[in-house]
Amino acid sequence: MSYVHAGKEYSRDSRYLTTRITADGRDGFPVESGRYRLVVSRACPWASRAVIVRRLLGLEEALPMAVAGPTHDERSWTFDLDPGGRDPVLGIERLQEAYFARDPGYDRGITVPAIVDVPTGQVVTNDFPRITVDMSLEWTAYHRDGAPALYPAALRPEIDAVNEVVYEDVNNGVYRAGFAGTQEAYTEAYGRLFARLDWLCERLERSRYLVGETITEADVRLFTTLVRFDAVYHGHFKCNRQKLSEMPVLWAYARDLFQTPGFGDTVDFDHIKRHYYLVHGDINPTRIVPVGPELSGWLEPHERAALGGRPFGNGTPPGPLSPAETVPPDHSPTAR
Repeated sequence: MSYVHAGKEYSRDSRYLTTRITADGRDGFPVESGRYRLVVSRACPWASRAVIVRRLLGLEEALPMAVAGPTHDERSWTFDLDPGGRDPVLGIERLQEAYFARDPGYDRGITVPAIVDVPTGQVVTNDFPRITVDMSLEWTAYHRDGAPALYPAALRPEIDAVNEVVYEDVNNGVYRAGFAGTQEAYTEAYGRLFARLDWLCERLERSRYLVGETITEADVRLFTTLVRFDAVYHGHFKCNRQKLSEMPVLWAYARDLFQTPGFGDTVDFDHIKRHYYLVHGDINPTRIVPVGPELSGWLEPHERAALGGRPFGNGTPPGPLSPAETVPPDHSPTAR
C-alpha cells in the first residue's frame, strides 16, 4: 500500500458516509442505547477524538465500543485484538465487511471511527467531524450526570473557526508533510504547520483552553495531534523544526489535557507507534518501530491551572475506566 505518490502533494479523500444518528431519527437512524457500535483504533487520531468525547460525556453504555488492532492492510482494519480475530458483537474479522454490508460496491476509504448499526451490521457513518459533535448535541438523553458542554451554543462560531484552521494546518497538516510527494509540497505543509503551532502558542500563552474557560471540542481535536507529535510526526513525518516537548506553551497545554481524566487515560502509545511505523511501509521500509520517546514527561507538573479556567465547567470529571477499556500498563504512563 502506497501513501506517498511521487510528484504529487497529499490530498485526503474526504468522501465520507454522512448519514447521521439523531435524536429525532430524521436520517432513519434514531439515537438508541445499545443499538450501535462505535468502531475505533487507538492508533488513529480521528478515532481518538470519538474515544475521548464518548468518555467525557459518559456514553460508554449507550454507545459500546469495538477496538480494532493498530495495523491494517489495503483491505481494512482488523479485529485481531479480540478472541478468534472477530469482533464479539458484530461477528466480523474486518471492518470492511460492515462497509460492504452498507454498499457492496463501496469504493472509498474504510476508515475509523465508524458507527455500525448492530441489527443490520451496516456502517451508518464514518463522518468523523460530525460524529463527535452529534455525541454532544444528539445523544444528550444518555449523557452522564455532570457531563461537560463540549460544544456550547454561545461558543460554536469561535470553536468552528478554530477547528477549521487547526484541521487544515495541524491535524491534516502533519499528513500533508509526511505524505508529500515533492519537496515543494512538503516545504509548504511544513511551513503552514509550524506557523499555526506558533499561532497556537501565542493564543494558549494567555488562555488555559482554546476557546472560553473550559474544555471544548476544539481542545479534543488539537490534543489528538499533539499527543502523537513527538512519537511519530516529528521523525516519521519529518515535522522536525522542534519537538512538542521543545515548545514550552504547547507542551504544558498538552500535559494539562493529558493529565485530565478522559484524555491521557485513553491514549495507547504502543498502538500509535506500531500503526505509523508498520503500516506506512513506503516511508519506513524497514518497519522498525522506535523504542522511544520516553513518556514519563507527560506526567510532569504543567502549572496551567494558574491561568484559571475550569476543565469541566459546571460538570465533573468522568469516573474510572472500566477494566475492559483500560489501556495496558506498558502502553501509557497513566496506566503504570
